[in-house]
Amino acid sequence: MIGVLVFPDFQLLDAAGPISVFEIAARYGGREPAIRVVAAKPGPVRSTSGAEMLARKFGPPGALSTLIIAGGDGVEDAARNKCTIRFVQAVAKRGIRVASVCSGTFVLAQAGLLDGRRATTHWQRTRQFLATYPHVKLEPDRIFVRDGNIWSSAGITAGVDLALAMVAEDDGEEIVQKTARQLVLYHRRSGGQSQFSSLLELKAPTGRFGPLLTWAREHLDAPLTVDDLAERAGMSSRHFTRAFIAETGATPSKAIERLRIEVARARVQSSSEAIERVAEVTGFRDPERMRRAFIRAFGQPPQALRRAARAG
Repeated sequence: MIGVLVFPDFQLLDAAGPISVFEIAARYGGREPAIRVVAAKPGPVRSTSGAEMLARKFGPPGALSTLIIAGGDGVEDAARNKCTIRFVQAVAKRGIRVASVCSGTFVLAQAGLLDGRRATTHWQRTRQFLATYPHVKLEPDRIFVRDGNIWSSAGITAGVDLALAMVAEDDGEEIVQKTARQLVLYHRRSGGQSQFSSLLELKAPTGRFGPLLTWAREHLDAPLTVDDLAERAGMSSRHFTRAFIAETGATPSKAIERLRIEVARARVQSSSEAIERVAEVTGFRDPERMRRAFIRAFGQPPQALRRAARAG
């Protein structure tokens, strides 16, 4: 039984996306979907869109094989709801798979399930999350993260990617591929792929690290290590790293990789320059290293992006 936990002012797609994935996968697997929407207060639960889902009471935690917690504007109230937190804790204590979509990560963190664990959340919530839950090992630019039986995902559609990864684990690659095709997805994104919105954030850096990132973008062929960046910022490496994550929502190394990806993609798509040369001048050095970075960011290698650009 898949449980989907909602609350007043939840984000509709955070719940509906995974529900659709598990429904379709179950049918391809030759079984009836076993999905239950639950809430602290059963009955119609209003989403931020005004549309409602009919939720049941929580019930015995052992009846579930997976619990997915939606995010949304009402997540902070949900995280303060003692009934909700006790239920989530009881489910996790049994070793049952527990996951969050988008800001649903706040419920996991409030329940104490993420202390010392790796997790992710929507890029817009990164600073708030870091300030509220400093003991969580937040990986702010991941699509989804798994740490033991606890899963978390980034904003909204990333919940679909998380659910597909669960289907792959439960039912195998054939079922998950059929499910993805039924959902008309071009490809299934891996958890390590960057959140696209975070890439956009760094294209026009602002704040106190804006000048540093602008300078870095103009010197991508340099090593640009954390120590190099910290020295230029006039800070210790440790303080710089913490402050940089809080300011930008990404680690310094990931931010530099994104800047390199941005410039490398433009060169790959707009010229016939050798891939090896692009890797050299953008600081990747090794073409294989650049290829892996492209797959994490775009789900495709440089050559595929070039072919698509030419076809367009």
